[in-house]
Amino acid sequence: MLEGIRPYNRSLLSKDVIAGVTLAGLAIPEVMGYALIAGTPVISGMYTILIPAAVFAVLGSSRHLIVGADSATAAILYAGIAGLSVSGLKPGTDEWLAYASLAALITGGLLLLARIARLGFLADFISRTVLVGFLTGVGIQVALGQFAGMIGVPKPSVDLDRLSGTVATFLETLEEIPDASGATIAVSLSVIATLVVFERWIPMIPGGLVAVVGAIAVSWAFDLEAHGVSILGPVPGGLPPLGLPSGVGWDDVGPLLATSVSMFLVIIAQSAATSRAYAVKYKERFVENTDLVGLSAANIAAGLSSAFVVNGSPTKTKMAEEAKALTQVATLAMATTVAIVLLFLTKPLQYMPNAVLAAVVFVIGIKLIDVAHMREIWRLRRNEFWIAALTAVVVVGVGVEQGVILAIILSVLLHVKRHYEPNDAVIVRDEQRRVTFLEPAPGTVSEPGLVVYRFGVGLFYANASRLSEEVLGLVDVPEPPRWLASTTSTSQAARRSSRRPRRSRNVMSCLRSPWRVRRSSASSTASASRRRSARSATSTRSTTRSPLSTRVEERAAAAQAACSRR
Repeated sequence: MLEGIRPYNRSLLSKDVIAGVTLAGLAIPEVMGYALIAGTPVISGMYTILIPAAVFAVLGSSRHLIVGADSATAAILYAGIAGLSVSGLKPGTDEWLAYASLAALITGGLLLLARIARLGFLADFISRTVLVGFLTGVGIQVALGQFAGMIGVPKPSVDLDRLSGTVATFLETLEEIPDASGATIAVSLSVIATLVVFERWIPMIPGGLVAVVGAIAVSWAFDLEAHGVSILGPVPGGLPPLGLPSGVGWDDVGPLLATSVSMFLVIIAQSAATSRAYAVKYKERFVENTDLVGLSAANIAAGLSSAFVVNGSPTKTKMAEEAKALTQVATLAMATTVAIVLLFLTKPLQYMPNAVLAAVVFVIGIKLIDVAHMREIWRLRRNEFWIAALTAVVVVGVGVEQGVILAIILSVLLHVKRHYEPNDAVIVRDEQRRVTFLEPAPGTVSEPGLVVYRFGVGLFYANASRLSEEVLGLVDVPEPPRWLASTTSTSQAARRSSRRPRRSRNVMSCLRSPWRVRRSSASSTASASRRRSARSATSTRSTTRSPLSTRVEERAAAAQAACSRR
């Protein structure tokens, strides 16, 4: 417990408390928007950064990860509950919230089982490339889904089972533009402008908080509801009720299991990636399985406190860092601030226009569209870019749950492909003595008489024949090299390859870093003659030998002497 806090320097207390209060101001509008994505009452979004966030702060290992409502899991949750086909089940109702809380309990249970079975490694089965594509698709889906609320028209009713439901909803919303409310559009554009301006030019002030408070003040002062702008209406105050969700039972666990598994996989992938990134950045300890305990307890707490699934949030974690938070004490300060707001400041929320939340969620969705990383993937690996793009298209066109399944399948296939067709190379130096990599084609050498060969990945049964073919191809040439240097992962296969009877006998194979060498035996007069000629040539060029060749020869001589002693 308290691994995200201990050891604690009391001099950091004031910084963490200020950061926690600032984080609450930034996170409250965001989590209310996530509640809108999940289809739950907006107040439940605030519940996600109260007890669940505090529970993770106590039980998790990361000193920086902030837990709360998240866009990806909220989108999966909405799609899963909407697909239950329960008669009369509508977003924003207590019944919908009960199903959302039950999903949080199921997800918490899956996370606990993962901890018991030490399955934290499952996070690695969703590659970063595919995760970028998945989140990009979620961002597009979320942004398109807020268009109706931003222009003040009812959201079209579309069959959730039909293909491209998100796109169909958006296209039908466009047909309602003639009925749009000018005042609602003005509110939406004002909120978006506020968020953009404050984030870009006044980052020290939370733009989301300014937009929400300003919109509430304008709505109250000018009675925007009378001008056709829909408002939130009465919001329940006080702390969340505790207990099992009402109206649902064991019979509802099965239909929600697939949705919970999807959220479980996204949670362990996204939370682990975020925690690992900050642990590396600050050179701190991070235990993945301990974080699983914290995430499990946080989701169980969410299910018992009228909230919905929570996740390690990259956006809120970044907010906390920018607010100078250094430990999970900032999370506890945030939770305390949220409790004060729930107890004393919920009444003004009833005047908030619904367009404000729609605009906030729209901006969140746009931010999830990771154009920068997609460009980087395109520049580095075109085939991985198309995989990421396909994942995004499936999320938008088919559904979020299907996108998660595809993300896992593509990640595994991508991993297999990388290891089956690695980027092997012969390491050479160009005319400017810079290290470059050439394709391991027959005849390629690093230095005269030397081949430094790099096998790009770890060796396993599917790529062993590739390694053997490339190694033997490099040495089985009219003028074979005297030495072949290979990396650790290839040592066993290279050793087996060097034992096979081939026409090239005079090859020095460096089989283990730094330079463990083994010379193959000579069995023919021609081979012996070639070696004598090579030694003679080496002797005449001794003054011009490269440092690399010299080191190889020295290590070879030392290895031979050691073998002779044995």
